[in-house]
Amino acid sequence: MSTHIEVKRVTTHILQEMKARGEKISMLTAYDYTMGRIVDQAGMDVILVGDSASNVMAGHETTVPITLDQMIYHAASVIRAIKRALVVVDLPFGAYQGDSKEALRSAIRIMKEAEAHSVKLEGGREIIESVNRILSAGIPVMGHLGLTPQSIYKFGTYTVRAKEEAEAKRLIEDAKMLEEAGVFAIVLEKVPAALATEVAKELTIPVIGIGAGGGVDGQVLVMHDMLGITQEFSPRFLRRYHNLYQEMLGAFENYIADVKSSDFPNEKEQY
Repeated sequence: MSTHIEVKRVTTHILQEMKARGEKISMLTAYDYTMGRIVDQAGMDVILVGDSASNVMAGHETTVPITLDQMIYHAASVIRAIKRALVVVDLPFGAYQGDSKEALRSAIRIMKEAEAHSVKLEGGREIIESVNRILSAGIPVMGHLGLTPQSIYKFGTYTVRAKEEAEAKRLIEDAKMLEEAGVFAIVLEKVPAALATEVAKELTIPVIGIGAGGGVDGQVLVMHDMLGITQEFSPRFLRRYHNLYQEMLGAFENYIADVKSSDFPNEKEQY
């Protein structure tokens, strides 16, 4: 028997209820109106307007270059498409680290200009002041621990985090600290499955995994990766549900051939 229930609009409270009754939470990225609409119509619980837009939409090597203005543009585009899903927007690198007042200003801009539902910040104790200040303004916050891509230059690698006992202990402490501060959920990225399962069990808020095994409360992937539009990125945790790269390439090649051979447009395709 499925524990899934239909809701008109997903809220942070509904995510909490889903965890309590053991219903897994589905989460996927989207960056524009057209894709956001399809993802929402499919019945996705949470849509993340990720700073991964820096990679898949803008072609940057890391998530660091994307600006707050660009994130607001992507978020506003997605929000206009959404009827059901809860939309979470990444605060980009530089919009919240080291200055909690700047963090609050950034979060307020995302909520007002994009009409977003919530924001996501990477990190634990080092950003807790920013988390507290944003929450004090009544803005829902999602946490993000484990591999934090905005810190790529600090770690120098995208390998699995928290394999060592000290780092694992720190991650659990950070997760509890974020929960106590009042975040409504936490993303765990690329951490050992056993550790992620332990964190999910110890917290009352939902834990969403990406490369964190099946013992957490939900999963998130980057849309372009799971659709097979991006080909150069193949981590172990990624399941490709399609090979859209080849399908789209074929469609474009057929169109070119039809134009070149004057097959398109035919008599039925003109006025």
